[in-house]
Amino acid sequence: MLLVDNVGVVVDRSGHPVGSSFVFNSRPDCIVEVFPYVVVAAESKVDVYRRRNGVHLQTVPIARRGTGVLTVVSDGDGSGGEVVVVATAYKVFCYRKVSAVEQIKALLRIKSYTEAISLLEEFESDGEILNDMISFVHAQLGFLLFFDLRFEDAVNHFLLSETMQPAEIFPFIMRDPNRWSDLVPRKRYWGLHPPPKPLEEVIDDGLVTLQRALFLKKAGVDTVVDEDFLSNPPTRADLLELAIRNIIRYLCVSREKTLSPAEMEGVDTLLMYLYRALDLVDDMEKLASSQNSCVVDELESLLDNSGHLRALAFLYGSKGMCSQAVAIWRILARNYSTGLWKDRPILPGTDSQETSADKKSGEEIAAIEASKILQATSDQDLVLEHLGWVADIDQDLATAILTSEMREKQLSSEKVIAALDSEKVGIHQRYLQWLIEDQGCEDPHYHTSYALLLSKSAMEAFHMESNSGERNDKEIDSDLQFIYSLRERLQLFLQASDLYDPEEVLDVIAESELWLEKAILYRKMGQENIVLQILALKLEDSEAAEQYCAEIGRDDAYIQLLDLYLDPKNGREPMFTAAVRLLHNHGKSLDPIQVLERLSSDMPLQLASDTILRMLRARVHHHRQGQIVHNLSRATNVDARLTRLEERSRHVQLTDESICDSCRARLGTKLFVMYPDDSVVCYRCYRNQGDSVSGRGRNFRKDAIFKQSWLVSR
Repeated sequence: MLLVDNVGVVVDRSGHPVGSSFVFNSRPDCIVEVFPYVVVAAESKVDVYRRRNGVHLQTVPIARRGTGVLTVVSDGDGSGGEVVVVATAYKVFCYRKVSAVEQIKALLRIKSYTEAISLLEEFESDGEILNDMISFVHAQLGFLLFFDLRFEDAVNHFLLSETMQPAEIFPFIMRDPNRWSDLVPRKRYWGLHPPPKPLEEVIDDGLVTLQRALFLKKAGVDTVVDEDFLSNPPTRADLLELAIRNIIRYLCVSREKTLSPAEMEGVDTLLMYLYRALDLVDDMEKLASSQNSCVVDELESLLDNSGHLRALAFLYGSKGMCSQAVAIWRILARNYSTGLWKDRPILPGTDSQETSADKKSGEEIAAIEASKILQATSDQDLVLEHLGWVADIDQDLATAILTSEMREKQLSSEKVIAALDSEKVGIHQRYLQWLIEDQGCEDPHYHTSYALLLSKSAMEAFHMESNSGERNDKEIDSDLQFIYSLRERLQLFLQASDLYDPEEVLDVIAESELWLEKAILYRKMGQENIVLQILALKLEDSEAAEQYCAEIGRDDAYIQLLDLYLDPKNGREPMFTAAVRLLHNHGKSLDPIQVLERLSSDMPLQLASDTILRMLRARVHHHRQGQIVHNLSRATNVDARLTRLEERSRHVQLTDESICDSCRARLGTKLFVMYPDDSVVCYRCYRNQGDSVSGRGRNFRKDAIFKQSWLVSR
C-alpha cells in the first residue's frame, strides 16, 4: 500500500493500483493487513477497513499513557493471519479475527439486516463461506424478516436458500397438529427467531411490537423497528394479504422442485387453502384442474362450504372421482339455468381471449366440463345418468360423449338407444351414423332406424322450406344448402347400405316429393319399371334413366324406357325429344322391328328419320358382319379338322432296336403310343403317364407344342 498523508492506495509489486483507495481520519502510525481487512493504528485508536472496497468497519479505542505511537502487527504475512497485536508503551493488546459466520450472526442479532446481507455477499464473493452456510443464513434471515412483518423480503431470502424445505412454512398456514406435522423439520437455526406459529398470530405479535416501538419513539428512545413501518403503519388486513400472497409465491416455486409425495401433498393442499383465503378463484380452478397432489379429504368440505363448487368439481375430476365431479357440474348447470347463480363478470383490465360472441355462459361451461369427464369414462351408468341434462344444453356435446374414442370400453349400443330421448332426433341420428360408418355396425335394425330418421328429417326440412314465408336471399340459400346436404346424406346411405328394409323406408316417404330417394328404394326392391318411371317421367332425367338401363344390361330395358317416352299416360304429351335421344344413343343395339312397332303415328317423321335410318343401316351392317364372321369361322374349323386328320394318319416306322422313351424297354410287337413331340412309349407307360406328359417328360398343359403344319393356312 502506498501512503500519502491520510490517503492509502493498494498497489502491486510494480506500483500499479489494484484495489480501492483508503481515506483515513488522521495520518496512520502503523498499518497491517489481515486478509480481508486492513488494520490502521493512529491517535489512540485502531480502525478496521475492508480491503476490497475501503469501507470502514470498526474502531477500537486504545487507552495509553505518555507519548509514543501505536504499533500493530499480525501473526501472518497478510493473507492468512488470525491475530492482531496492538502495542503501546506500557501494554500489549491481542485481538482475534471473528469468523464470517459469527460476524453475520452478530449483525442479525441486532437486526442490522442490510449490513448482514452486504457482509454475506462480500464473504460469498471472497469464497470465505460455504454454499450450505449461505443457504442457512438466507433461511435464518428470511425467518427474522418474516417475524418482523417484512414478508416480501423474507420470501425472497427463502427462495435463495437451497437447503430450506417447504414444510418449514407449513406451521404458518395450518395450526399443529395436522396431517403434515411430522414433515416439519425441527430446525432452530441460530435461535434468533421465535418458533413458527400461525400467520395471524405472527401478525398480531408484530403489530404489538410496532405499537410498542411507536410509544418508545415518542418517548425519545431508539428502536430497531424499520422506520417505514413507524411512519406508515400497515393495517392487519393488508399485512395478512401481503403475507399470504408471498407464501403463495414461495409454494408455487416449491412445486417445481423434487419433493417427496407427502410433502407435495402438503404444498398443493395448503396452496389451495391460501388461494381460497384470498378468493383467488381463477388460481384455485387452475390448480384443481391441472395435475396436482391435493388431498381431497382436506379440501372438499372447505370448498363446499365456501361455495367454490367449480374448483371442487375440477379437483374431483383431476383425482378420477368422476361421479362426484359430474354431479357438481350438474348442480352448477341447474343453478345457472334457474338464475340462482350469475356468470362471473370479466373485470376491466383483465386479459380475455373470448369476444362477446364467443363467450360461453356458465351453464354451457358446466356442460362442457362435464362432457370432458363423460367422454373419457367407461362407466356406462354414469354416462347415461347425466346424458339428458347435457343434451338439454348442447346436443353436440351429448353426441361427442356417446361417440367418444377416448374411453377404453365403448358403451352398449342397445342401452344407449334405449336411453335416448325420442324428441332429440339429432343425437339419435348422429349416434347411429357413428355406429354404422365408424364402428362398422351391420345390425339391420340400426340401418333401418338410421334410414328412417334421415328420411323423416329430410321430409320435415323439405316441408318447412316449402311452407316458409317471406325471407331474404341469404336465409333461402342457407335453407336450400341444408336441405341439399341432408338429402345427399340420405341418398348416399340408401345407395351404399344393403342392410336396411327398403319397404319400411318407402312407407315413410311414400307421400313425399323425395322422388330420387324413392327410385333408389325401388331399385333395391328390384322394381325396374317403377324406377324407370320415376327417373324418366317424374325427374325427367334421361341420362340417369339410360344409365340405369345400362346397369340392367338387357335390351328390353331400353324398350321399356322407349315405351315410357312415347306413352307417358296420365294425359301427358309424348316425350319425343327424349325418345330420339334414346334411339340415337342406343338404337344400334335394339331390334328395329320392336322399335318401329312402338313408334307412334303422331310422332313427326323428321324427328326420328335420321335416327331410324342410322339404326337400320347399323342393323344391316351388323347382320352382314355376322355372316362374314360365321363363314370365316367355318373355314377355320374345316382347316383345323383337316390338319388333325393329317396328323393322325401319318406313318411311324419302328425297328427291332426301337425302345420305349419312358421305361427303356424294347417295343417289339407291343402296343405303343406316340406323343406330339414324337416321343414313343409302350402302352403300359402311357396308362401310367396319361395324355398330358410325354415320354420325354414334357407337360403339355404347362408347355404346349405347336407344329407349323398345324397352323391354319387360309
